[in-house]
Amino acid sequence: MLYLVPTPLGNLKDITLRALEVLQQVDLILCEDTRTSSKLLQHYKIEKPLTPYHQHNEHKVVAHLADQLQAGKTMALVTDAGTPGISDPAFLLVRECIKQNIRVECLPGAAAFVPALVNSGIPTNRFVFEGFLPLKKGRQTLMKKLAEEERTMVFYESPMRLVKTLEELITYFGPDRACSVSRELTKLYEENKRGSLQEVADYFKSKTVKGEIVVVVAGC
Repeated sequence: MLYLVPTPLGNLKDITLRALEVLQQVDLILCEDTRTSSKLLQHYKIEKPLTPYHQHNEHKVVAHLADQLQAGKTMALVTDAGTPGISDPAFLLVRECIKQNIRVECLPGAAAFVPALVNSGIPTNRFVFEGFLPLKKGRQTLMKKLAEEERTMVFYESPMRLVKTLEELITYFGPDRACSVSRELTKLYEENKRGSLQEVADYFKSKTVKGEIVVVVAGC
């Protein structure tokens, strides 16, 4: 059996009792980064074998992991923060498990886009999650398409590219579209900046941006 286990975005208290129970019981924990996961496991005094599972090796190890699962091993897949499969590795292994009739169970838990969306003040009844925008190929085409999107849009972005992305959104969506940028969610320096795309872009131009970023933009 494979468990998909969400882990805290930053505050280590944001993990469920069930998640801790699963991590204590499985035979093996698959980690996006073993160093990051080790900090969480050490905090809760969980000692289990760890093995890397990330975007650079997932194609190579999927078949081997599926064989181990078929042989009776129970595994938990965790990422550095949030729910596996949401802009993080998981899909390939889940698909292979389903193909081989291996049981897969996803625990409920943290995902950065949810608190960012809910506290944005922008309508939440209908939304589309776009994850990270393409860096080059297809970026302009997607921007033009999303300019006509009527649902609220949610993006992930790196701190280095945030201002550039906001400026591009202004170009395609206009400067007055409602926007909210959340960074460092659940952490000591959590910040939620709300306003028009132009106001939010101007704000982040004037400061050094750090941390994980979620951008929420109102639909057309």
